[in-house]
Amino acid sequence: MGCATSAYASVGRKNKKRNIQESVVFVPQLRVPVQCDLQRQLKGVAPKTTIDRLSCLRNQIQLVAEDTEFAGGSAISELRTALEEYLSLLTGLIKKKNDGMEGCVEFKWKTLGDGRRAELCFTNLWMEMLTVIHMMAALALTEANSLMIPKTCSDSSNSVRVVSSDCRRDAVDLLLKASGYLEFCVREILPRFPPDIKSKLPDDMQESVLQTLSIQALGQGTEIQLGLAVDSQKATLSVKRRLACEQVIYFSQAYQCLSGCEVVSQGCAKKLLRFIYWKFLESKAAAYYYHGLVTDKGNEPACHVSAVCCFLAAAELLAESKKACFSFCLAPPVTRAPPMWGVMKHLSQKIPEVAFRKSQTYGYLLEEEEKAMQCLPELPDFQLSLRPEEFELPEIEAGSSEGNQTHLLSEHLEDYSDNNEDDDDELDH
Repeated sequence: MGCATSAYASVGRKNKKRNIQESVVFVPQLRVPVQCDLQRQLKGVAPKTTIDRLSCLRNQIQLVAEDTEFAGGSAISELRTALEEYLSLLTGLIKKKNDGMEGCVEFKWKTLGDGRRAELCFTNLWMEMLTVIHMMAALALTEANSLMIPKTCSDSSNSVRVVSSDCRRDAVDLLLKASGYLEFCVREILPRFPPDIKSKLPDDMQESVLQTLSIQALGQGTEIQLGLAVDSQKATLSVKRRLACEQVIYFSQAYQCLSGCEVVSQGCAKKLLRFIYWKFLESKAAAYYYHGLVTDKGNEPACHVSAVCCFLAAAELLAESKKACFSFCLAPPVTRAPPMWGVMKHLSQKIPEVAFRKSQTYGYLLEEEEKAMQCLPELPDFQLSLRPEEFELPEIEAGSSEGNQTHLLSEHLEDYSDNNEDDDDELDH
Protein backbone atom coordinates (compact mmCIF):
# COMPACT_ATOMS: atom_id res chain seq x y z
CA MET A 1 0.00 0.00 0.00
CA GLY A 2 2.53 2.55 -1.08
CA CYS A 3 4.44 4.08 1.80
CA ALA A 4 2.04 2.71 4.37
CA THR A 5 2.62 -0.96 3.67
CA SER A 6 5.58 -1.57 5.93
CA ALA A 7 3.88 0.23 8.79
CA TYR A 8 0.64 -1.71 8.59
CA ALA A 9 2.47 -4.98 8.11
CA SER A 10 4.52 -4.50 11.26
CA VAL A 11 1.75 -3.37 13.62
CA GLY A 12 1.25 -5.91 16.34
CA ARG A 13 3.70 -8.34 14.75
CA LYS A 14 6.94 -7.59 16.46
CA ASN A 15 7.66 -11.27 16.95
CA LYS A 16 6.29 -12.44 13.64
CA LYS A 17 7.66 -12.62 10.17
CA ARG A 18 7.06 -9.41 8.27
CA ASN A 19 4.24 -9.62 5.75
CA ILE A 20 4.75 -7.53 2.62
CA GLN A 21 1.26 -6.61 1.52
CA GLU A 22 -0.09 -5.91 -1.94
CA SER A 23 -0.34 -2.44 -3.40
CA VAL A 24 -3.37 -1.94 -5.63
CA VAL A 25 -4.06 1.61 -4.43
CA PHE A 26 -1.23 3.89 -3.35
CA VAL A 27 -1.53 4.82 0.33
CA PRO A 28 0.69 7.50 1.91
CA GLN A 29 2.31 6.93 5.26
CA LEU A 30 -0.11 7.12 8.14
CA ARG A 31 0.53 9.26 11.21
CA VAL A 32 -1.16 8.77 14.56
CA PRO A 33 -1.41 11.14 17.54
CA VAL A 34 1.03 10.85 20.42
CA GLN A 35 -0.32 11.37 23.92
CA CYS A 36 0.16 14.87 25.31
CA ASP A 37 -1.13 16.58 28.43
CA LEU A 38 -3.89 18.72 26.92
CA GLN A 39 -5.64 19.12 30.28
CA ARG A 40 -2.65 20.93 31.72
CA GLN A 41 -1.69 22.89 28.61
CA LEU A 42 -5.21 24.13 27.77
CA LYS A 43 -6.50 24.77 31.31
CA GLY A 44 -8.20 28.15 31.35
CA VAL A 45 -8.01 28.45 27.55
CA ALA A 46 -10.81 26.12 26.41
CA PRO A 47 -13.80 24.54 28.19
CA LYS A 48 -12.87 21.56 30.36
CA THR A 49 -15.40 19.29 28.61
CA THR A 50 -13.85 20.15 25.24
CA ILE A 51 -10.32 19.52 26.50
CA ASP A 52 -11.31 16.18 28.00
CA ARG A 53 -13.03 15.11 24.77
CA LEU A 54 -10.10 16.19 22.60
CA SER A 55 -7.69 14.23 24.78
CA CYS A 56 -9.95 11.16 24.83
CA LEU A 57 -10.36 11.15 21.04
CA ARG A 58 -6.63 11.53 20.42
CA ASN A 59 -5.94 8.57 22.69
CA GLN A 60 -8.68 6.53 21.02
CA ILE A 61 -7.31 7.25 17.54
CA GLN A 62 -3.82 6.24 18.58
CA LEU A 63 -4.89 3.02 20.33
CA VAL A 64 -7.19 1.81 17.55
CA ALA A 65 -4.60 2.57 14.86
CA GLU A 66 -1.77 0.84 16.70
CA ASP A 67 -3.78 -2.20 17.82
CA THR A 68 -5.18 -3.13 14.41
CA GLU A 69 -3.63 -4.61 11.31
CA PHE A 70 -5.83 -2.52 9.03
CA ALA A 71 -7.75 -5.30 7.36
CA GLY A 72 -10.57 -2.80 6.86
CA GLY A 73 -14.06 -3.05 8.29
CA SER A 74 -14.86 -1.96 11.84
CA ALA A 75 -11.39 -0.61 12.72
CA ILE A 76 -11.38 1.90 9.86
CA SER A 77 -15.00 2.79 10.59
CA GLU A 78 -14.18 3.46 14.24
CA LEU A 79 -11.19 5.58 13.32
CA ARG A 80 -13.20 7.56 10.78
CA THR A 81 -15.91 8.32 13.35
CA ALA A 82 -13.36 9.41 15.96
CA LEU A 83 -11.51 11.61 13.45
CA GLU A 84 -14.72 13.29 12.31
CA GLU A 85 -15.72 14.09 15.91
CA TYR A 86 -12.22 15.33 16.69
CA LEU A 87 -12.26 17.50 13.56
CA SER A 88 -15.62 18.97 14.61
CA LEU A 89 -14.22 20.00 17.99
CA LEU A 90 -11.09 21.38 16.36
CA THR A 91 -13.17 23.34 13.85
CA GLY A 92 -15.10 24.94 16.71
CA LEU A 93 -11.90 26.12 18.36
CA ILE A 94 -10.57 27.54 15.09
CA LYS A 95 -13.78 29.24 13.97
CA LYS A 96 -14.11 30.96 17.36
CA LYS A 97 -10.61 32.30 16.78
CA ASN A 98 -9.42 31.02 20.12
CA ASP A 99 -6.09 32.81 19.90
CA GLY A 100 -5.19 31.74 23.42
CA MET A 101 -4.56 28.22 22.17
CA GLU A 102 -1.93 29.24 19.63
CA GLY A 103 1.47 28.43 21.06
CA CYS A 104 0.22 27.10 24.39
CA VAL A 105 -0.25 23.47 23.37
CA GLU A 106 2.14 21.20 21.53
CA PHE A 107 0.42 18.65 19.29
CA LYS A 108 2.49 15.55 18.63
CA TRP A 109 2.16 12.88 15.91
CA LYS A 110 4.28 9.95 14.83
CA THR A 111 4.42 7.67 11.80
CA LEU A 112 2.58 4.41 12.45
CA GLY A 113 5.10 1.65 13.10
CA ASP A 114 7.93 4.11 13.73
CA GLY A 115 9.82 3.42 16.95
CA ARG A 116 10.40 7.10 17.67
CA ARG A 117 8.14 8.73 20.23
CA ALA A 118 7.17 11.64 17.98
CA GLU A 119 8.42 12.92 14.66
CA LEU A 120 6.02 15.84 14.17
CA CYS A 121 5.45 18.51 16.83
CA PHE A 122 3.69 21.84 16.34
CA THR A 123 1.53 24.43 18.12
CA ASN A 124 -0.51 25.64 15.12
CA LEU A 125 -4.24 24.69 15.10
CA TRP A 126 -4.41 24.69 11.30
CA MET A 127 -1.44 22.33 11.22
CA GLU A 128 -3.36 19.99 13.52
CA MET A 129 -6.32 20.17 11.13
CA LEU A 130 -4.05 19.40 8.15
CA THR A 131 -2.67 16.33 9.90
CA VAL A 132 -6.17 15.07 10.82
CA ILE A 133 -7.56 15.47 7.29
CA HIS A 134 -4.41 13.90 5.83
CA MET A 135 -5.07 10.87 8.05
CA MET A 136 -8.71 10.77 6.87
CA ALA A 137 -7.47 10.68 3.26
CA ALA A 138 -5.01 7.90 4.07
CA LEU A 139 -7.80 5.87 5.69
CA ALA A 140 -10.03 6.28 2.61
CA LEU A 141 -7.18 5.09 0.37
CA THR A 142 -6.48 2.21 2.75
CA GLU A 143 -10.09 1.07 2.59
CA ALA A 144 -10.13 1.38 -1.21
CA ASN A 145 -7.02 -0.80 -1.37
CA SER A 146 -8.65 -3.35 0.93
CA LEU A 147 -11.76 -3.52 -1.27
CA MET A 148 -9.62 -4.24 -4.34
CA ILE A 149 -7.95 -7.23 -2.67
CA PRO A 150 -10.34 -10.20 -2.39
CA LYS A 151 -10.29 -11.78 1.05
CA THR A 152 -10.15 -15.23 -0.59
CA CYS A 153 -7.08 -14.37 -2.64
CA SER A 154 -4.09 -14.61 -0.33
CA ASP A 155 -1.69 -16.36 -2.67
CA SER A 156 0.26 -13.93 -4.81
CA SER A 157 0.86 -16.65 -7.39
CA ASN A 158 -2.86 -17.04 -7.94
CA SER A 159 -3.59 -15.62 -11.39
CA VAL A 160 -7.35 -15.54 -10.80
CA ARG A 161 -8.56 -12.30 -9.24
CA VAL A 162 -12.23 -11.54 -8.96
CA VAL A 163 -13.41 -8.34 -7.31
CA SER A 164 -17.16 -7.73 -7.30
CA SER A 165 -18.60 -4.79 -9.19
CA ASP A 166 -20.00 -3.40 -5.94
CA CYS A 167 -16.57 -3.45 -4.28
CA ARG A 168 -15.04 -1.69 -7.27
CA ARG A 169 -17.71 1.00 -7.28
CA ASP A 170 -17.25 1.51 -3.54
CA ALA A 171 -13.50 1.80 -4.11
CA VAL A 172 -14.09 4.53 -6.72
CA ASP A 173 -16.26 6.44 -4.23
CA LEU A 174 -13.50 6.21 -1.61
CA LEU A 175 -10.88 7.42 -4.09
CA LEU A 176 -13.03 10.46 -4.92
CA LYS A 177 -13.49 11.11 -1.20
CA ALA A 178 -9.73 10.90 -0.57
CA SER A 179 -9.08 13.21 -3.51
CA GLY A 180 -11.54 15.69 -2.01
CA TYR A 181 -9.81 15.62 1.38
CA LEU A 182 -6.42 16.27 -0.21
CA GLU A 183 -7.74 18.96 -2.53
CA PHE A 184 -9.28 20.73 0.48
CA CYS A 185 -5.91 20.70 2.24
CA VAL A 186 -4.24 22.33 -0.76
CA ARG A 187 -6.99 24.89 -1.36
CA GLU A 188 -8.08 25.86 2.16
CA ILE A 189 -5.36 24.98 4.67
CA LEU A 190 -1.89 25.39 3.13
CA PRO A 191 -2.49 29.04 2.07
CA ARG A 192 -3.02 29.91 5.76
CA PHE A 193 0.51 28.88 6.75
CA PRO A 194 3.26 31.48 7.00
CA PRO A 195 6.48 30.69 5.09
CA ASP A 196 8.30 29.48 8.22
CA ILE A 197 5.70 26.75 8.83
CA LYS A 198 5.46 25.77 5.15
CA SER A 199 9.21 25.28 5.00
CA LYS A 200 9.05 22.82 7.92
CA LEU A 201 6.21 20.64 6.58
CA PRO A 202 7.07 16.94 6.16
CA ASP A 203 7.76 15.88 2.58
CA ASP A 204 4.45 14.04 2.22
CA MET A 205 2.53 17.15 3.31
CA GLN A 206 4.14 19.51 0.83
CA GLU A 207 1.69 21.09 -1.61
CA SER A 208 3.10 19.27 -4.65
CA VAL A 209 2.76 15.86 -2.98
CA LEU A 210 -0.78 16.51 -1.71
CA GLN A 211 -1.86 17.74 -5.15
CA THR A 212 -0.24 14.72 -6.82
CA LEU A 213 -1.97 12.28 -4.47
CA SER A 214 -5.31 13.96 -5.19
CA ILE A 215 -4.86 13.71 -8.97
CA GLN A 216 -3.56 10.14 -8.97
CA ALA A 217 -6.56 9.05 -6.87
CA LEU A 218 -8.77 10.27 -9.72
CA GLY A 219 -6.58 8.36 -12.17
CA GLN A 220 -7.00 5.15 -10.18
CA GLY A 221 -10.74 5.74 -10.00
CA THR A 222 -10.79 5.99 -13.81
CA GLU A 223 -8.72 2.79 -14.05
CA ILE A 224 -11.33 0.92 -12.02
CA GLN A 225 -14.12 2.39 -14.15
CA LEU A 226 -12.35 1.14 -17.27
CA GLY A 227 -12.23 -2.32 -15.73
CA LEU A 228 -15.97 -2.17 -15.12
CA ALA A 229 -16.50 -1.10 -18.75
CA VAL A 230 -14.41 -4.02 -20.03
CA ASP A 231 -16.63 -6.40 -18.06
CA SER A 232 -19.82 -4.78 -19.34
CA GLN A 233 -21.40 -5.92 -22.58
CA LYS A 234 -23.11 -2.53 -22.93
CA ALA A 235 -19.89 -0.47 -22.92
CA THR A 236 -18.87 0.54 -26.44
CA LEU A 237 -15.35 0.63 -27.81
CA SER A 238 -15.49 4.43 -27.85
CA VAL A 239 -16.33 4.51 -24.14
CA LYS A 240 -13.39 2.26 -23.33
CA ARG A 241 -11.04 4.39 -25.40
CA ARG A 242 -12.28 7.55 -23.70
CA LEU A 243 -11.74 6.14 -20.21
CA ALA A 244 -8.25 4.93 -21.13
CA CYS A 245 -7.32 8.34 -22.57
CA GLU A 246 -8.69 10.13 -19.51
CA GLN A 247 -6.59 7.86 -17.34
CA VAL A 248 -3.48 8.88 -19.31
CA ILE A 249 -4.28 12.55 -18.72
CA TYR A 250 -4.71 12.10 -14.95
CA PHE A 251 -1.43 10.22 -14.49
CA SER A 252 0.39 12.61 -16.84
CA GLN A 253 -0.80 15.57 -14.74
CA ALA A 254 0.19 13.81 -11.52
CA TYR A 255 3.65 12.98 -12.88
CA GLN A 256 4.27 16.55 -14.04
CA CYS A 257 3.07 17.92 -10.70
CA LEU A 258 5.63 15.91 -8.74
CA SER A 259 8.58 15.21 -11.06
CA GLY A 260 10.18 18.64 -10.80
CA CYS A 261 10.02 18.94 -7.00
CA GLU A 262 12.96 18.61 -4.63
CA VAL A 263 11.07 16.25 -2.29
CA VAL A 264 10.93 13.57 -4.97
CA SER A 265 14.52 12.51 -4.32
CA GLN A 266 13.63 10.56 -1.19
CA GLY A 267 11.01 8.80 0.93
CA CYS A 268 7.34 8.66 0.16
CA ALA A 269 7.48 11.13 -2.74
CA LYS A 270 10.08 9.04 -4.57
CA LYS A 271 7.97 5.89 -4.26
CA LEU A 272 4.84 7.80 -5.27
CA LEU A 273 6.54 9.04 -8.45
CA ARG A 274 7.50 5.49 -9.40
CA PHE A 275 3.95 4.33 -8.78
CA ILE A 276 2.56 7.07 -11.02
CA TYR A 277 5.06 6.30 -13.79
CA TRP A 278 4.04 2.63 -13.67
CA LYS A 279 0.36 3.52 -13.91
CA PHE A 280 1.04 6.09 -16.64
CA LEU A 281 2.70 3.45 -18.84
CA GLU A 282 -0.16 0.99 -18.23
CA SER A 283 -2.80 3.57 -19.05
CA LYS A 284 -1.02 4.68 -22.20
CA ALA A 285 -0.75 1.07 -23.37
CA ALA A 286 -4.50 0.68 -22.86
CA ALA A 287 -5.23 3.98 -24.62
CA TYR A 288 -3.19 3.07 -27.71
CA TYR A 289 -4.76 -0.38 -27.82
CA TYR A 290 -8.32 0.94 -27.81
CA HIS A 291 -7.43 3.81 -30.14
CA GLY A 292 -5.97 1.24 -32.51
CA LEU A 293 -9.18 -0.81 -32.46
CA VAL A 294 -11.26 2.27 -33.27
CA THR A 295 -8.88 3.40 -36.03
CA ASP A 296 -8.76 -0.07 -37.56
CA LYS A 297 -12.47 0.15 -38.33
CA GLY A 298 -11.69 2.57 -41.16
CA ASN A 299 -11.55 1.37 -44.74
CA GLU A 300 -8.49 3.26 -45.92
CA PRO A 301 -5.06 1.58 -45.90
CA ALA A 302 -3.75 4.50 -43.83
CA CYS A 303 -6.23 3.58 -41.10
CA HIS A 304 -4.86 0.05 -40.89
CA VAL A 305 -1.27 1.28 -40.82
CA SER A 306 -2.10 3.76 -38.06
CA ALA A 307 -3.86 1.02 -36.10
CA VAL A 308 -0.84 -1.29 -36.32
CA CYS A 309 1.37 1.55 -35.08
CA CYS A 310 -0.94 1.89 -32.08
CA PHE A 311 -0.88 -1.84 -31.34
CA LEU A 312 2.92 -2.05 -31.55
CA ALA A 313 3.27 1.01 -29.32
CA ALA A 314 0.86 -0.56 -26.83
CA ALA A 315 2.93 -3.75 -26.75
CA GLU A 316 6.12 -1.80 -26.10
CA LEU A 317 4.50 0.30 -23.38
CA LEU A 318 3.10 -2.83 -21.73
CA ALA A 319 6.59 -4.33 -21.51
CA GLU A 320 7.98 -1.08 -20.07
CA SER A 321 5.17 -0.90 -17.51
CA LYS A 322 6.19 -4.28 -16.08
CA LYS A 323 9.70 -2.96 -15.49
CA ALA A 324 8.28 0.18 -13.89
CA CYS A 325 6.14 -1.98 -11.61
CA PHE A 326 9.22 -3.82 -10.32
CA SER A 327 11.00 -0.49 -9.81
CA PHE A 328 8.09 0.76 -7.71
CA CYS A 329 7.88 -2.41 -5.63
CA LEU A 330 11.61 -2.38 -4.83
CA ALA A 331 11.67 1.30 -3.79
CA PRO A 332 11.66 1.47 0.02
CA PRO A 333 9.50 0.59 1.78
CA VAL A 334 9.28 -2.63 -0.23
CA THR A 335 5.81 -3.51 -1.51
CA ARG A 336 4.29 -6.39 -3.44
CA ALA A 337 2.44 -5.83 -6.70
CA PRO A 338 -0.92 -7.58 -6.98
CA PRO A 339 -1.60 -10.27 -9.58
CA MET A 340 -2.90 -8.90 -12.86
CA TRP A 341 -6.42 -7.58 -12.31
CA GLY A 342 -9.07 -5.56 -14.07
CA VAL A 343 -8.36 -4.10 -17.46
CA MET A 344 -4.62 -4.89 -17.40
CA LYS A 345 -5.28 -8.59 -16.86
CA HIS A 346 -7.39 -8.49 -20.00
CA LEU A 347 -4.95 -6.36 -22.00
CA SER A 348 -1.83 -8.27 -20.98
CA GLN A 349 -3.18 -11.10 -23.11
CA LYS A 350 -4.89 -9.12 -25.87
CA ILE A 351 -2.23 -6.52 -26.70
CA PRO A 352 0.62 -8.89 -27.71
CA GLU A 353 -1.83 -11.14 -29.54
CA VAL A 354 -3.49 -8.35 -31.54
CA ALA A 355 -0.18 -6.55 -32.24
CA PHE A 356 1.30 -9.72 -33.73
CA ARG A 357 -1.80 -10.66 -35.73
CA LYS A 358 -2.39 -7.21 -37.19
CA SER A 359 1.24 -6.64 -38.10
CA GLN A 360 1.16 -9.96 -39.98
CA THR A 361 -2.12 -9.11 -41.72
CA TYR A 362 -1.03 -5.66 -42.85
CA GLY A 363 2.64 -6.40 -43.31
CA TYR A 364 2.54 -5.44 -46.98
CA LEU A 365 1.07 -2.04 -46.10
CA LEU A 366 3.74 -1.42 -43.50
CA GLU A 367 6.45 -1.86 -46.10
CA GLU A 368 4.73 0.63 -48.39
CA GLU A 369 4.06 3.13 -45.59
CA GLU A 370 7.45 3.07 -43.90
CA LYS A 371 7.30 6.81 -43.17
CA ALA A 372 3.98 6.42 -41.39
CA MET A 373 5.57 3.89 -39.03
CA GLN A 374 7.98 6.55 -37.84
CA CYS A 375 5.17 8.80 -36.60
CA LEU A 376 3.02 7.53 -33.76
CA PRO A 377 -0.61 8.73 -33.95
CA GLU A 378 -1.69 11.21 -31.30
CA LEU A 379 -4.23 10.08 -28.75
CA PRO A 380 -7.53 11.98 -28.74
CA ASP A 381 -8.04 14.56 -26.02
CA PHE A 382 -11.13 14.23 -23.81
CA GLN A 383 -12.61 16.34 -21.06
CA LEU A 384 -11.99 14.67 -17.70
CA SER A 385 -15.02 13.07 -16.07
CA LEU A 386 -14.04 12.49 -12.44
CA ARG A 387 -13.76 15.31 -9.92
CA PRO A 388 -12.77 15.26 -6.24
CA GLU A 389 -15.72 14.83 -3.91
CA GLU A 390 -16.49 18.21 -2.36
CA PHE A 391 -15.38 18.34 1.28
CA GLU A 392 -16.42 20.92 3.85
CA LEU A 393 -15.52 21.26 7.48
CA PRO A 394 -18.08 19.66 9.80
CA GLU A 395 -20.60 21.53 11.89
CA ILE A 396 -19.20 22.85 15.15
CA GLU A 397 -19.57 20.29 17.93
CA ALA A 398 -21.93 21.55 20.61
CA GLY A 399 -19.93 22.87 23.53
CA SER A 400 -16.63 22.83 21.67
CA SER A 401 -16.11 26.55 22.12
CA GLU A 402 -18.78 27.58 24.58
CA GLY A 403 -17.90 29.82 27.50
CA ASN A 404 -16.29 33.23 27.69
CA GLN A 405 -12.95 34.03 29.27
CA THR A 406 -14.57 34.75 32.66
CA HIS A 407 -16.20 31.31 32.70
CA LEU A 408 -12.93 29.63 31.65
CA LEU A 409 -11.00 31.50 34.33
CA SER A 410 -13.57 30.49 36.95
CA GLU A 411 -13.27 26.88 35.82
CA HIS A 412 -9.49 27.11 36.05
CA LEU A 413 -9.61 28.61 39.58
CA GLU A 414 -12.02 25.90 40.77
CA ASP A 415 -9.58 23.23 39.63
CA TYR A 416 -6.74 25.11 41.29
CA SER A 417 -8.74 25.36 44.55
CA ASP A 418 -9.60 21.65 44.49
CA ASN A 419 -5.95 20.75 44.01
CA ASN A 420 -4.89 22.98 46.92
CA GLU A 421 -7.51 21.42 49.21
CA ASP A 422 -6.20 17.97 48.35
CA ASP A 423 -2.66 19.13 49.18
CA ASP A 424 -3.81 20.58 52.51
CA ASP A 425 -5.59 17.34 53.44
CA GLU A 426 -2.40 15.40 52.77
CA LEU A 427 -0.42 17.79 55.01
CA ASP A 428 -2.96 17.46 57.84
CA HIS A 429 -2.57 13.73 57.77
